[in-house]
Amino acid sequence: MNWPARIAEAVARQGAVVRVTVIRAEGSTPREVGAAMLVGLDGIEDSIGGGALEHQAIAHARMLVAMADGTPWYRECRDFALGPSLGQCCGGGVRLLFERFAQTERVALADFHRTVDVSRIVVLRPLVTGIPPQTASCGGAEANWPASLSRFIRNWPAHSYAPAATLLPGRKGEPDWFIEPLMPRAFPLVLYGAGHVGRALARALEGLPFRITWVDARPGMFPEGAARHCYLCDQEMDPAALMKTLPQDAIHLVMTHSHPLDLAICHAVLREDDFRFLGLIGSKTKRARFLKRLRALGLAEAQLSRLVCPIGLPGIEGKQPAIIAASVAAQLLLIASTAEDAAASEQAPHS
Repeated sequence: MNWPARIAEAVARQGAVVRVTVIRAEGSTPREVGAAMLVGLDGIEDSIGGGALEHQAIAHARMLVAMADGTPWYRECRDFALGPSLGQCCGGGVRLLFERFAQTERVALADFHRTVDVSRIVVLRPLVTGIPPQTASCGGAEANWPASLSRFIRNWPAHSYAPAATLLPGRKGEPDWFIEPLMPRAFPLVLYGAGHVGRALARALEGLPFRITWVDARPGMFPEGAARHCYLCDQEMDPAALMKTLPQDAIHLVMTHSHPLDLAICHAVLREDDFRFLGLIGSKTKRARFLKRLRALGLAEAQLSRLVCPIGLPGIEGKQPAIIAASVAAQLLLIASTAEDAAASEQAPHS
């Protein structure tokens, strides 16, 4: 669920809430730009880093909830120095955006769930009260936006994810704008196998930036209550045909119950050549045997070099499913972090 739709649900439950968002972070800070939490009189969701900063932010947010006066799309910004005044040792500084939402805004927020192609949609709003948020698809821009905002959205690469949360300063006398992706970035990940390790890995990946497609050819293997994942289950699994239905540039992790099926999946992934990472559970011996068989199937050495086996971080011992899952999850976070850094340095447009 995207974050405006989550706000709409919170408003339906509590009547009014305030979303607190980090829109500037300088120096050492507990959380990054884009971190946010929802504050109502009856509960809090998520976090901007805890400690005295969060305590003061919650107090101010609840004051805004209590004094709701019907002003639509209320916004205000506050700066906090994370030093002696707050009793925190971070030493940096943050600017927080406080946005109050009530029944007046709920219908408009709920409409965000109808948005398609959410991976490339951003939510834009000026840091002033009274103006509804707008959405934009990266690569397009409206003529009535400030020139710097239109240029930022228009110049974002068509093949890239939506930009990370960004504070775009306005010209003199004009408000700043905050640009925020509609959905958190999530790397497509295909997990083949719902055995002990597959289940442990699915649990370990909860809350991490991955959008999982979970595949198993055996009925009844997926754990109860796991409908949050997308499943493709076919007793006559055809890996070559399956590749046509899966996301491009995905991470593939192969750990089925069958070595012949593992081999067929690896062959199909390597042959398509449009993936971010291919990991195969097993030993160095298994990798050597797979490479020999894949070579006999006609794959080139450059393709074979992309098969990673064993999987997980080097130096972490243990064959228990939970240990393997923790090691692989950490490896995947490194892959995601590298991709984020590359996107930030090579693809970010100049405004």
